[in-house]
Amino acid sequence: MNLDREVRHKSEDVDDQVLADVLVALQKRVKISHDFDIPYIAGYSGDATTVYIDRHLPRTMAWKGREVRLAPFLVTHEIVEKALLDELRLHYLHAHQIALRAERDAVRGAGLTWRDYQAVMKAHEKQIDEETLKRVPGDLDLTPYRDLDDFPVLERLIKTAR
Repeated sequence: MNLDREVRHKSEDVDDQVLADVLVALQKRVKISHDFDIPYIAGYSGDATTVYIDRHLPRTMAWKGREVRLAPFLVTHEIVEKALLDELRLHYLHAHQIALRAERDAVRGAGLTWRDYQAVMKAHEKQIDEETLKRVPGDLDLTPYRDLDDFPVLERLIKTAR
């Protein structure tokens, strides 16, 4: 992989075009699956090769007359979170907080408002969290559910993945 080819825009300052390049580069590093039931909207495989986005979440949101794909923002969050968990051994809550800010900046850098993006996420979060799990990937990293002591969801995930 030629890293220099991924850098289309250059700046050492905060720059939305450079961040847009980052989103594209991150998506090239993982497989993205919309085939499973994923509590908390999205997650990742234990080996960090796949980002799972709940199959019930819409793939786009309407924004100022156009459809904007949601996956780049969720992938950014999940990759950053997983890297911080695995490489720096942070607690899930700390890794999640940093990943959430990276996701927020990616959303804003794409010209959306965080409030409108969050409205879409929150509108689907409860129904996804309460859904009957039918399809769960066997390699889903369960660290977030363990670190949050979310044992009811953890139990449902393990039972369904079998």
